[in-house]
Order: sequence, then structure tokens, then C-alpha cells
Amino acid sequence: MNDTDTAVLEPILKLLIEQGPQAMAEIVTPLLNLAMRFEREQFLQAGAYERSPDRIGYANGTKPKKVDTPLGTLTLDIPKTRGTEEPFYPQALERGCRSDRALQIAIAEMYVRGVSTRDVEKVMGHLGLESLSSSQVSRASKMLDEGLENWRNRPLGEIAYLILDARYEKVRMNGIVTDAAVLSAIGVSREDEKRHLLGVSVKLSEAEVHWRSFLQTLVERGLRGVEYIVSDDHAGLKAARKAVFGGTPWHRCQYHLAQNAIHHAPNQKVKKEIGGELRQIWNARTLALAEQELNQLVEKYRTTAPKLAQWLEDNVPEGLTVFQLPRKHRVRMRTSNAIERAVQQEIKRRTVKIRIFPNVESLLRVVTAVLVEIDEKWSVARDRYIIWDAEEV
Repeated sequence: MNDTDTAVLEPILKLLIEQGPQAMAEIVTPLLNLAMRFEREQFLQAGAYERSPDRIGYANGTKPKKVDTPLGTLTLDIPKTRGTEEPFYPQALERGCRSDRALQIAIAEMYVRGVSTRDVEKVMGHLGLESLSSSQVSRASKMLDEGLENWRNRPLGEIAYLILDARYEKVRMNGIVTDAAVLSAIGVSREDEKRHLLGVSVKLSEAEVHWRSFLQTLVERGLRGVEYIVSDDHAGLKAARKAVFGGTPWHRCQYHLAQNAIHHAPNQKVKKEIGGELRQIWNARTLALAEQELNQLVEKYRTTAPKLAQWLEDNVPEGLTVFQLPRKHRVRMRTSNAIERAVQQEIKRRTVKIRIFPNVESLLRVVTAVLVEIDEKWSVARDRYIIWDAEEV
């Protein structure tokens, strides 16, 4: 260190006295430059212009480099060398990578929470970071991938009730915007009587092969003991479910059945009435009474709306499997609303600003991060979702 280096400290101290902590970025820059020059002298085993038999190379000026840090974007003078066997790179910057990683993770977390790239850039700009690009946000998001993948592949255990659902998000593939199916699963455990998000899968199809692969993955991770499955009548799910969970009772979501019935109604009068008529079936105390209500409803429309009557006769029985469960479990398990409201709406809230994902991987990253957050919230909740001492039928 020479007198010039020592003189660097004087304006730094003056700046700190005048501006306090607000001047930290401006203070850190010359300090880092000074530290890197000192580190170069140690690396070369000789100071500037010093004649030494131990010298292993020579200083070769500096190169400007912008580095993002929690203090903002700093423009540093990176010392260069020549005539050395190994390249020189300041340890100060390598150690700073840990702070940079924390910053990148913060950027990624904003992104997966549904904050748009433009808004992330605005926030980072207020913190002193310059020109945050969409590619930087993307790279930051990838830093979360390892943890998210570990969550998707974590071991599962015994689950009594299984709730399945699917939604679609827009993805750009080869320059074309297309729909990607997002499959997700909730399990209710007898052990802690809580809901658990079991997994998620994203592909460009909701066909049987996607559903079967997803369900098989759950089983491979240790899912066992499934006594009851509830879902809507998703494309490909029926065959996949029979292949993986053959013999397990399946229940068709009553909410979606009611919505479908309205679409099959021939006029506005029937559309207004059919929902209440189906509720009488859903609210019956026993399966026998529900079947009786269904038969009466079918006969009511046999002449005036024969297509609706046939649809009711063919489809509504799939919504009566819930009567096999204890009576106090039925309200919770007669629809897939546990996943529709708590999960799908939250995913939609996070993805609405993104609109079109650049690829399937980025969609999977965001959706998984949302599910991890929901699952953690459920795991610490005090309330039980299903109480298994309510065994009366």
C-alpha cells in the first residue's frame, strides 16, 4: 500500500461524515477497488513498481465491471495481470457472489409471486440496481429450481382422500402460443387430518398419458392407502385413474356437475331451477334418498327436456360416491373446491400478470413455488380439515 492508496481513505471518511449510511454504495466502491489492488499485489508477490525476486507477474491496469450488490449496482475497477501462470480474480468479488445470490433469490421470489418483470425492474431500480432485463429475472428464477424440484420429488406417505384438478396456462412454444395443462393433487391425511399439496405436473396435454404419468409419480414417491378420489371429469383422467388406482372409489365433483347440467338445460327457466333441484339430491341424508330424488328429477324432464333427462341419468350418479363416506366428511369431500379455491385461484392471481410463459419450465417453476407456499401455510395451520373420529354414516 502506498501513499496514494492511503489517501483514498480521506474522502471516504469525509463522505461518511457528511452523508452517513446513505453514502454506503459510494463509499464501498473505492474501498473495494483498494482491496482488489492490494489483493493483486499479494498475488504478484510484489507491490507497484517494486523490484522483487519473488515477483510472479506484472500489473496490467484495470477493467471496469458493473456488479449488482445489495447496495445497488457498483462500477468497479477490476485489476488485471499479465505474465502469470494462473489468471487473477479478486476474492472480494467471489465472496460478494453470496450477497449477489441473495439478491438474485429476492428477484426470483418477486417473479414467482406474480410480480411482472417490469415491476421487478422498477423495485430494483429504487434499490439502485440498473437495467434489470427479463433474461436476468429468468436466470434469477432458475436459482430456485433445485429447491422446487426437491419439493416435487419429496417422499409421500399414507393419504386417505385424494383431490385432483387441472387448469391451463398460456405458453409460447416455437413461436406459437399454446395451452399447457397444469395437473395438481391434494391429499388429506388420517394422521394429522390436514390437507397436503402432493405434487404438480406441467405438460402441453391433459391426455391420459399425462395424467397416468403424474399419478404413477405420486405412487412411486410413496403415496399409499388412498380410499377415495374426487375430481371433475377431466380428459384422460378416467382411464389413467383406473390404471393407477383401480378399484378406488371415484367421486365426480358436484359443483362441476351442476355447472354442466346448466349448460344442458334447454331454456332459461330450467337453467334457473336445475341448480336448486340438484342441491336437493346432494343434501339427501342417505344414498337411497339421493337416488330417489334423482329418479324423480329425471322423470320430471323425461318429456319436456329428454336430452337433459338422459344426461342427468347418465352423469349425476357419478356425483353420489361421496355417500360412502362418513356423513360429517361429505361437505368437505363432495367437490374439488379445496383445490379450486385455495390453489387454482392463487395460481391464477400469480400468473395473470405474466399472461404468456416463455416455456413450460418457467410455468412449472412459478406454479411449484405457489404450491410450496400454500402447503407450508396448511402444515402450520391449527385447524383440522377432516376429523376422523366422526365415523358415523
